[in-house]
Amino acid sequence: MKKELRSRLRAVLAAISPDDMVSRSRAAARLLLAEPEYRRCETIMIYLSLPQEADTTPIVLQAWQDGKRVVAPQVSWESRQMIPMEIRDLDTEVAANNQLGVREPISGQIIPVQQIDLVIVPGLGFDPFGNRLGRGRGFYDRFLGKAEFRGIACGFALEEQVVDSIPAGPLDQKVHMLVTDVKVRRFDP
Repeated sequence: MKKELRSRLRAVLAAISPDDMVSRSRAAARLLLAEPEYRRCETIMIYLSLPQEADTTPIVLQAWQDGKRVVAPQVSWESRQMIPMEIRDLDTEVAANNQLGVREPISGQIIPVQQIDLVIVPGLGFDPFGNRLGRGRGFYDRFLGKAEFRGIACGFALEEQVVDSIPAGPLDQKVHMLVTDVKVRRFDP
């Protein structure tokens, strides 16, 4: 079921024009930036978006302007973990240098998980209960499931990525909130 749902949601995202993706991502970013979870956070961890994902660049740039510490995940394929690293420049400190072409920090200070207040989480899909469908490798589930993570997990997506139900297993981690280009949803994970 997850495999078919991933295929369907990839097709939905592929049908969105680059211009639409940019404008709708900006709309979602505006909603997120107005939320108390963002305003209160000191350290924000954020995925560095692929072209077919909701664009997080406006959030990164605004977070720097707001004086927040911005952290992005660096993937360790050996340990199958994400390493939170501070970034201060998207041009010089970030590159697509891993197996999936995902942009990640190439240098930076490693930030302890317990210092992260808000994590902006990617997903192919989300449901009305806070369940998330990722790309199937479990990196965010392992990260959000760490005992030392005490922050808020916030999904970031377009409204078409919200489906009626996502099958969830015992290792799947829910998000506390979801921001799309249309509205903000809060959950009790």
